[in-house]
Amino acid sequence: VRFKNAWSNPLCSPTRAGILTGRYSFRTGVGNAVGGTTSAVLDTAEQTIPRMLNLMAPNTFAKANIGKWHLHLPTPKSNYFFPNQMGYDHFEGNFTGVLNSYTEWDKVTNGVATKMTNYATTETADNAIAWVKKQNKPFFLWLAFNAPHSPFHLPPLNLHSFKNLSSADTAITNNPKPYFKAAMESLDHELGRIFDSLKVINQFENTDFIFIGDNGDDAMVAQNTGGAKGSVYQEGVSVPFLISGPSVTNPNRVSDALVNTQDLFATILELFGFMEWQQWISLSKPVDSKSLMPILKEIQSDIRPWVFTEVFKIPTVSGDGKAMRNKEYKMIDFDNGTQKYFHISSDPTENNDLLKGTLNSIELENYN
Repeated sequence: VRFKNAWSNPLCSPTRAGILTGRYSFRTGVGNAVGGTTSAVLDTAEQTIPRMLNLMAPNTFAKANIGKWHLHLPTPKSNYFFPNQMGYDHFEGNFTGVLNSYTEWDKVTNGVATKMTNYATTETADNAIAWVKKQNKPFFLWLAFNAPHSPFHLPPLNLHSFKNLSSADTAITNNPKPYFKAAMESLDHELGRIFDSLKVINQFENTDFIFIGDNGDDAMVAQNTGGAKGSVYQEGVSVPFLISGPSVTNPNRVSDALVNTQDLFATILELFGFMEWQQWISLSKPVDSKSLMPILKEIQSDIRPWVFTEVFKIPTVSGDGKAMRNKEYKMIDFDNGTQKYFHISSDPTENNDLLKGTLNSIELENYN
């Protein structure tokens, strides 16, 4: 099922925190990309997908996060154990948000850091393949590639079809889009290699796959003008989102359901068979996630009447704010008091702010 109307947060850490806990950013406190002294980080006491799996069925499932973490600061070094403390049996990947180089980077494996020179996308795929091959019980793998995150670069030539690109920094700076595409094609190549490895061990046909972006594209490579990554405009929060596998009834569908990335929390738990997961949730830590299973099973066409996203930084900056939409309309409510309002179903690029004119009765009803 390909979801046309999936919303993430505008930045990676808040989206990841929301998927892991099923909670909106105003609940987790993570409203910005983690990094620096003013960053809010994810409370290690939060209930998470792997913790829930272990609570509901102890020692039944293998649970790993391979690839990017970016929910805590890398200092002190004891923080490197946080992924394991938060429920994962295995963590292997880069702990921070940005790889300054895709061929010289630090990889943390269950709390221990080592220097890596293998191309990061390839290393992440290698680690995923190696981990899955070792499993003798059902597994949950959160596989978090860095690509195509900046810095834009020329990936190894055997991974993509862009054979005439220069590796010079000036060439990349002056024309980043083909390098972004080369990184995406390299990611696609390595995902295909993971699929092939699953076929070899007869695990492909009984594995559900969720593919998702964690925010919109960087402004340097975004397809449309206007707000990109970091912004609550469509370019910042509309992400690719696909679910495939044996749990999907009547596959190859396209859904226009409104989806929040937080909805993966409930969906993943129910894919593992835990339909009563809500009884394990504390009333003091409410979960905002809505399961996508009714759509995957073709029982319902929608799971929620609206989606919500937000971005907030410390200290606050221009652009901080919240956005909400239903099938027809979208409102942005910036923290500085400014509002914008769009008929998003007919104006997906947000060119016509309805608040600049007089609202008719239907527009006013939806605005309220």
